[in-house]
Amino acid sequence: QVQLVESGGGVVQPGGSLRLSCAASGFTLDDYTIGWFRQAPGKEREGVSCISYTVTRYADSLKGRFSISRDNAENTVYLQMNSLKSEDTAVYYCAADPRRYLCLASGVESDNYVYWGQGTQVTVSS
Repeated sequence: QVQLVESGGGVVQPGGSLRLSCAASGFTLDDYTIGWFRQAPGKEREGVSCISYTVTRYADSLKGRFSISRDNAENTVYLQMNSLKSEDTAVYYCAADPRRYLCLASGVESDNYVYWGQGTQVTVSS
């Protein structure tokens, strides 16, 4: 059974950091494109970052603050988020797709992923 489970969300003050985890079961993450997305209240879902092979992509507005990585031994993808701002408050989702070219070809613009996690809430507030 394919499953993605996000964790690591919480409440953090502006300027703080969080590391989100996306743990996979039922398949090998390294064989898939993995994407991170977020959805804030009243807003559409937006792409945050993706990774496939050694390719990584980020939303332009997040470059330099967010970093995606993969631990194949743990079958987990991470999203390190630094210098958090109130506008980063959202539910963060990870997603997986077997098309390895998806991240290279579409970056964070495509959300046409096959598998999705349940999301983890990130709240940036003083």
